[in-house]
Amino acid sequence: MKETVLIIACGALAKEIVELKRLNAWSHIRVRCLSAEYHNRPEKIPAAVRAEIEKWRPAFEKIFVGYADCGTAGKLDEVLADFGVERLPGAHCYEFFAGAAVFGELADEEPGTFYLTDFLTRHFERLVKQGLGLDRHPELMRTYFGNYRRLCYLSQTQSAKLEAAAKTHAEFLGLEYRHKHTGLEPVGQNIREQVVEWRN
Repeated sequence: MKETVLIIACGALAKEIVELKRLNAWSHIRVRCLSAEYHNRPEKIPAAVRAEIEKWRPAFEKIFVGYADCGTAGKLDEVLADFGVERLPGAHCYEFFAGAAVFGELADEEPGTFYLTDFLTRHFERLVKQGLGLDRHPELMRTYFGNYRRLCYLSQTQSAKLEAAAKTHAEFLGLEYRHKHTGLEPVGQNIREQVVEWRN
């Protein structure tokens, strides 16, 4: 017998999606997360998502993908179109965490903004410093961040520890600091519409 819904999600969203599942008692939803390392290798996302859909499609009534485009330049959407599967909206996770309207305001306010979420704030050392080679080649800082002027921390939880860490990361990158608390509702609302209310 088929289960109801599978969410195939980016590992960077795992904590938030599992928390939304718990808070909303979404017992009919199962979550499978791909490696968060794809954050720095978006060209690998489409094939990885395709493999998961093909593997799990026989077992579920509906599959939903917990990625935005995430730097795949439309390649992820090509994969999803083959299966009739929907994904989270927008170009990247910052947009659906903040909500399209709020993100648009932030982008208009300062186009040269580098964004962090709770996950990226926690794993900045591994995914940004080490992942981009800044720990070994600090001269790359200008190459990667020369066009940025601001770091904006989009927080999903209220945490003084994470906010302090985000400020430290902004200082490391030499960027102005901005904090915007988003909570979980923007992404939760989209998941609710796609995988909870889709039968209505």
